[in-house]
Amino acid sequence: MARDAPPIDAYGDGGFRVAGVRREGSLLIVGDAAYDWPVRRREDLDVGSLAAVFAAGRAQVEFLLLGMGAANALPTREVRDAVLAAGLGLEFMDTPSAARLYNVLTSEGRRLACALIAV
Repeated sequence: MARDAPPIDAYGDGGFRVAGVRREGSLLIVGDAAYDWPVRRREDLDVGSLAAVFAAGRAQVEFLLLGMGAANALPTREVRDAVLAAGLGLEFMDTPSAARLYNVLTSEGRRLACALIAV
């Protein structure tokens, strides 16, 4: 499957530059489309905030890459269990690392969803 994933050009100051366009706040990329994501803090991350990822399913997503903010943190058990139950892999790290890794993985054609808490 050919990818047309939008690149993350920059991050910081409370948002991202994606495919040359500045986006304020947190970011969700699913199915090669970027969306505003209402999660502002790690504590806001729950299963419902990842509904678009689960709706895309394994046909579009092999794993979820989570950027947990300025510092890495373990997602809640509820989130981890829901991702596992959906048959998806999960990688989580600080947002700067996740943004860089997203670009590498999409350039390799990997099918992933990316959810990044703004820093």
